[in-house]
Amino acid sequence: MKIQIVSIILLFFALPSHAQVIQWRGQNRDGIFHETGLLKTWPDSGPGLILESGNIGKGWSSPILADGIIYVTGMIDTLDYLTAMDIRGNIKWQVSYGRSWNQSFPDTRSTPVVDGDRIYVQSGTGRVACIDRETGKELWAVHVDQEFQGEYHSWGNSETPLIVDNKVICSPGGKETSIIALDKMTGNTIWKSVSLGGPRAYLSAALYEYKNFRYILAAIGSHILAVHPENGEIAWSYKYLDPAKWDQDGLIWANTPVFKNDEIFISMGYDYPAVMLKMDSTGTSVTEKFVSRTLDNHHHGLILYENHLYGSNWFDNRRGRWVCMVWDTGEIKYVDDWDTKGTLVMADGMLYAYNERGSVGLVNPTPEGFEVVSQFRITKGSGPHWAHPFIADGKLLMRHGDVLQVFDIKAQ
Repeated sequence: MKIQIVSIILLFFALPSHAQVIQWRGQNRDGIFHETGLLKTWPDSGPGLILESGNIGKGWSSPILADGIIYVTGMIDTLDYLTAMDIRGNIKWQVSYGRSWNQSFPDTRSTPVVDGDRIYVQSGTGRVACIDRETGKELWAVHVDQEFQGEYHSWGNSETPLIVDNKVICSPGGKETSIIALDKMTGNTIWKSVSLGGPRAYLSAALYEYKNFRYILAAIGSHILAVHPENGEIAWSYKYLDPAKWDQDGLIWANTPVFKNDEIFISMGYDYPAVMLKMDSTGTSVTEKFVSRTLDNHHHGLILYENHLYGSNWFDNRRGRWVCMVWDTGEIKYVDDWDTKGTLVMADGMLYAYNERGSVGLVNPTPEGFEVVSQFRITKGSGPHWAHPFIADGKLLMRHGDVLQVFDIKAQ
């Protein structure tokens, strides 16, 4: 018996570090990276630059770092490419996985998802591909938006696939279905939900777990849905689209929901009301707890920390301010200026803000005000500063258009 136990322990520690899913906005898609031992202040010029590469194609997706290899997507000509490179910038392989969106704002949006020895990614026109992590060989692909007759809003497909158990989750929308699950090993369809109508949204789904409830939180352009991962049945849905407040078929909705216990916060900017939902005790319905007209976060992500929600709001497409809201009540603790709105992630007790004018800030998370401890500017690359930062192995990965930069943020 002792030999068996020792063998099991040795087997556990021998498992490769890439057994865990590595994905956009951290382990739980909540913007929180579980890193420790990071710098609490930066030099005036910013943290040390480790890598700068301009060979990735254009895009706003996040780079991913897994076991010393960076995986990043980008548009080259009219195709979406996935690139694998080491920390010195040497390209291991670079492969196309589908056509980019070919209308307004076509640059690549989908972030690669690393799961074991495979990578999952989705093109701007809805082709989901499974790629061998070592070789870059395509193992299978499904053109989800064609096969399931998905419908688009103005900017096509911006979704990063979600891995749940043995499934790849995608949200094509349309009249045939709203959410579908593919077998992550083969690409075969496992289930498809009923359709609630409406086009794609732009957000990526997340896994929601509370007590004995375990749902996929996904969205189409009109509704948020809680879906049973086993069979695709919809436990509850909430129609976020209000025709009296929005005169289009689908919302321009890009934020993954934020949740805590039985409460779920959704937001999309454009002065459209953000809503706190509360799920009932049976897990079969939600009601509106409160509405916030101040924290209407655009597409930059929100951080829940010590019962406060942090993020930027929307004034117009070029301007916004930084906000702290009490999670339980919706009370606004501050609305502060720092150039303009931007993305937000967190690691080791500090916020990392990247605003749309290229400033990167290390921010103390306090409800007393938006306290920027250190900052520097991203000056390389072109186009909007929209990519969400990624943090791993003591490194800060930043992407601006066709330029990738990696900074050393590990404390000595």
